[in-house]
Amino acid sequence: MAKAYGIVTSAGSRINVEGMMEYRPIGSFSFLGRYRIIDFPISNLSNSGIDRIQVYVSQNPRSLAEHLGSGSTYNINSKRGKLQLLFNQDSRVNDIYNTDIAAYMDNLSIIERMHQPYVIITPAHMIFKQDFNKLLETHIQSGADITLLYHKVNNAKTACRGCSVLNLNRQKGLKSIEQNIGNVDDRNIFMDTYVMTQERFIELIKKAAAVSAVYKMTDIINAERENLDIRGVQHKGYFAAIVDFKSYVDANLELLDMDKAKQLFGEGGEIYTVTTDSCPVHYFEGAKVVNSMIANGSRIEGTVENSIIGRGVEIGKGAVVKNCIILGHSIIGEGVHLENQVVDKWAEVRHVKEIIASPDDPGYIRRDDII
Repeated sequence: MAKAYGIVTSAGSRINVEGMMEYRPIGSFSFLGRYRIIDFPISNLSNSGIDRIQVYVSQNPRSLAEHLGSGSTYNINSKRGKLQLLFNQDSRVNDIYNTDIAAYMDNLSIIERMHQPYVIITPAHMIFKQDFNKLLETHIQSGADITLLYHKVNNAKTACRGCSVLNLNRQKGLKSIEQNIGNVDDRNIFMDTYVMTQERFIELIKKAAAVSAVYKMTDIINAERENLDIRGVQHKGYFAAIVDFKSYVDANLELLDMDKAKQLFGEGGEIYTVTTDSCPVHYFEGAKVVNSMIANGSRIEGTVENSIIGRGVEIGKGAVVKNCIILGHSIIGEGVHLENQVVDKWAEVRHVKEIIASPDDPGYIRRDDII
């Protein structure tokens, strides 16, 4: 295998998960009660033998730094590999300045010191499994200047809104990149994953910064598509893009479907995460659990249906939790009825006995709040 280093970033992506992003970057979001979203791209890279990985973050980095640690969780050997958390200056003047190119320019001296001949860039807000060994070999054998990974969907009118779309010719060559505005169902959703040489990467960073202070990597690739050989490679398997609150909820709950869960967690590499040593789930007499994932350390006295329950959660006697995501160490009191809600960490719902939202517009209860 040719040597490559990895970059994980969502800088410049159109992501707005209201409420939750006030407390942590999207890579730190809890997923399925046990994982963080960042676990998926880093596990993909590590399983592909890539042990030099840069993770870019701008706001609220503490939870991400604590979770990533030295990288040992992901089988990254600190003697020969390195997991770096890199920071970029997040502009408060105007969000249009917060691009991936700006993040790379803020850390250009570090990028230029990387000695691997190839770079693989993958997002922190998309969930999928990918063997980057195969993708890199495909890129090298094709002779392309840049390889872009995409996933074909048939529901782009309602899903992946704001994601980039690849328009390809019959030979999978890039014709253009545009934004998904939800006007067509069948789309090639760009997975914000690039493969190219280190030399090409640095060249594009500098060229984009010289053209415009608000250019993104997709902009400079679009501009250079006539001059470079840029090709798409289709991804197969489970794929989810977390771009807003609803897509976060949907991605969690749809994996209660065992067939979809097997696509993500089946053969082809483990997904690593930080483990927490605590007692198994305690199911009390009278508890009822249907089609749900419940993490260790939780105490269940009430009813849980079609829900994701994080670590150390308490569901009180007579409580009913349906179609919900309850993050770690929250308390749902006796007799409380919740439907279509996301309850953030350390929140307590005790005094309001019924909170029900529409599945199309799920509700959010803030971290540490007592209701």
